[in-house]
Amino acid sequence: MLCCFRPPLFMNFRFRTTPLPPGPKPWPLIGNLPEVLINKPTHRWIHNLMNQIGTDIACIRLGNVHVIIVTCPVISRKFLRENDAVFASRPNCMSAEVVSNGFQAVFSRPLGSRWESTKKIISGHVLSPAKHHWLAGKRLEEADNLVRYVYRQCVGYDNTGMVNVRTVAQHFCGNVIRKMLFGRRYFGTGKEDGGPGVEEEEHLNAIFTMLEYLYSFGISDYLPWLRRFDLDGHEKITREATMVAGKYHDPIIEERINQWEKGTKTEEEDLLDVLINLRDVNGNQLLSKDEIKGEVTELTLAAVDNPSNALEWALAEMLNQPEILEKVVEELDRVVGTDRLVQESDIPSLNYIKACIREAFRLHPFAPFNVPHVSMSDKIVSGYFIPKDSRVLLSRKALGRNPNVWEEPLKFKPERHLKNDGAKVELKESELRFISFSTGRRGCPGIMLGTSVTVMLFARLLQGFSWELPPNQSKIDLSEAGDNLFLAKPLVALAKPRLPENLYPVN
Repeated sequence: MLCCFRPPLFMNFRFRTTPLPPGPKPWPLIGNLPEVLINKPTHRWIHNLMNQIGTDIACIRLGNVHVIIVTCPVISRKFLRENDAVFASRPNCMSAEVVSNGFQAVFSRPLGSRWESTKKIISGHVLSPAKHHWLAGKRLEEADNLVRYVYRQCVGYDNTGMVNVRTVAQHFCGNVIRKMLFGRRYFGTGKEDGGPGVEEEEHLNAIFTMLEYLYSFGISDYLPWLRRFDLDGHEKITREATMVAGKYHDPIIEERINQWEKGTKTEEEDLLDVLINLRDVNGNQLLSKDEIKGEVTELTLAAVDNPSNALEWALAEMLNQPEILEKVVEELDRVVGTDRLVQESDIPSLNYIKACIREAFRLHPFAPFNVPHVSMSDKIVSGYFIPKDSRVLLSRKALGRNPNVWEEPLKFKPERHLKNDGAKVELKESELRFISFSTGRRGCPGIMLGTSVTVMLFARLLQGFSWELPPNQSKIDLSEAGDNLFLAKPLVALAKPRLPENLYPVN
């Protein structure tokens, strides 16, 4: 049964006469939590429900919390642009509290003066254009290592040329952020072929587990008095994954702080040094140790998911549509040539590659929803009443596949993102027709870093190697995994070097 719930009678008459968005009728006290628990994964149930109702905005009550889901870019802009100040906070979620070391980082911290100041610190001193340029050499090292690692799978070691694209892409992203944060690629020694060691594999597995459960539909987030029982096991899993990440992060952070305090380190070499040495005009440290740990974890989380997922899905689509792959290679040969490796300075001219990335973000997002926004007051949006403390979720999946916005929405078609006047293609999507870096006060401050990592991942792999279907396989199965939006089976493809041998890094 569907219902548009009426607000309480004591509210302002305007709010009292305005309905909530349509949604399923809730049970007393617990709301629609039974449906959430029965229908897994939750995001598929929500999208199916909205399709049945025929609505672009819905309200599902979980416990006493109104969860507002939006699948239309016009309505999305009303939330995150026209009423951004009202919806700029974050919910008090168990998973975010655990992962961020007690809401000690800007990404998950609720709205307030400390969030405002921390955001300025991270945007102005950690993810600034100056720091991005300063760390270009470290990103280049990892781009070279990426090519070296895949090349060795083609001509050395096992010499098969069969490459697990998911593994390569995820570990490249992990290597980049480790190098930028800690000045190191490996926590251990790595493998003989240049790939990740057991430490990096454990660390990255923990990071993706944290991402899977971060802002998931956990029971205790809607019925806080049940948190002590951890009925769905979310807290145990999240804490264990966070402890694994902390096992590798925390000793480095604490040792580095001691080095600066004792004066045995005097020169900044990476972002951890920057975080430790942030000072106000009076010389006081701007971030506490707990805040530094929280920021390190959140920066790591933010760096690994979208680029690696986009690369895997885009290459899978290209292998099924080889004419797209040919266009990418043609652009690389035209813009860069075959006598040098692609560099970050080439990114502005690689419009077709960026169009492919945008198309992967649109059609194959890493997560079904964006990070939730919380309403700071009662508000009427698009003719519906949105109560204070509601959680607003924009559907990454439904926005990108909205048939009223996109022609042939389920087809991978990069040309849709090219501009008729030949203007530069950017990865950000300010109109919220799909979500890449979001927008508004909670928009991602790392657009420059995200663009560089993603484009270089694509460009180095597609310039350095030709890619083919595995032997005895006529196409890639593009089925989604049952529980998430990953490719159901990790993409394995045949890679062959396509550049002169001297261009492949050896050491």
